[in-house]
Order: sequence, then structure tokens, then C-alpha cells
Amino acid sequence: MNSADMVTPDGMPLAKGIKWLYGIEQDRVAGMDLLPDLLAASEQQGLKVYFYGGSEATQRATEAYVKKEYPQLDAVGFYSPPFRALTEEEELQIISDIHRTGAQIVFVALGCPKQEKWMSSMKGKINACMIGIGGALPVLIGEQKRAPKWMQELSLEWFYRFIQEPKRLFKRYAYTNSKFIYLLLKQKFGIKA
Repeated sequence: MNSADMVTPDGMPLAKGIKWLYGIEQDRVAGMDLLPDLLAASEQQGLKVYFYGGSEATQRATEAYVKKEYPQLDAVGFYSPPFRALTEEEELQIISDIHRTGAQIVFVALGCPKQEKWMSSMKGKINACMIGIGGALPVLIGEQKRAPKWMQELSLEWFYRFIQEPKRLFKRYAYTNSKFIYLLLKQKFGIKA
């Protein structure tokens, strides 16, 4: 995160935490809201986009979705990496493939923190703007449902996602949410660890 060119608060708890700590009104920049806007702007400006991450079925559904919803979008690549660490040869091949397409934006859908780590490792290797979109892609293409507006406004969208995928998200949320609360309190009250 520290090496990213830009970091935005995807979660409402982050936006509220910024206000609580610093008194700054911070809007949430949700990937689920940002992704359709970026696709529309890319289509309008003729930018080449590449989708990296998710299952092969998700990538096929994404390709069909963008062809239907953004017919003029120059979607130059769709890639589902294996669910394991890439070999050096595979990594070099992916970099080469992305460069070959001329992609200007790479939408990375690996989930947090995997996508952030991948983008950080690719900084300076991939000559495109990389944007982590996490769970926004399955919602956009209709594989998953988004939380109702009232849950979003009450900072409960994470809980809605947890209800949909408890086995996958339990460990992540139990760890990250607890750590977030601890770090927030530590920062607010100057607790030394």
C-alpha cells in the first residue's frame, strides 16, 4: 500500500475512521461504484483495458458482460491466474502478455491483500495503471449481489459479503477487522505497543 501511487478507502469503516481520527470528511471510494464508471470512461476515451484475476468462469462472464454493456470498450485481455504462487517464468509471461496487448489499465481482481501485493510486485514491470477492484467484478457481472443501500450506509457491506461467503471470509474478517479496530484505537489514543 505504501508504494501505491494512490490509495482510496474502499470500506465505509475506513472513511469513518479517517473522520474519527482526523476530523476529515472522507467519502468512501467503493470499487463497486468506481469500476462501472472507469469502464464507461475507458470506453469513451478509447483506453485499452485488461482484466487480471478471478476464476476462468468469472473471466468468461466478464468478457461477455463488457461486450454487451460496453460494446465500444477495447478490452484487450482476460486472464485467470492459477490459485498458487506464480513461477518466475509464468510471471514473465504474464508481464509480456500484458505489454503485448498495449493495455493502459489493468483491473486486478485477486481480493485483498493478494491484489495489493501483486500490484506492488508488478510496479515498474507493467507499464499500465493497475487498479485493485477486489470483489467488485463478481458483483458487476451478477455472480454476487451487493448489500442493500442501508447496509452500505451503516458500514455493514462487509457483513453482507460475509453472509454470502462465510467460509472464505471468516478468517480474513476475524483477523483484519480486529486488527483495524486495534490500530484505530492505538492511533486515536496514542497507545504504545
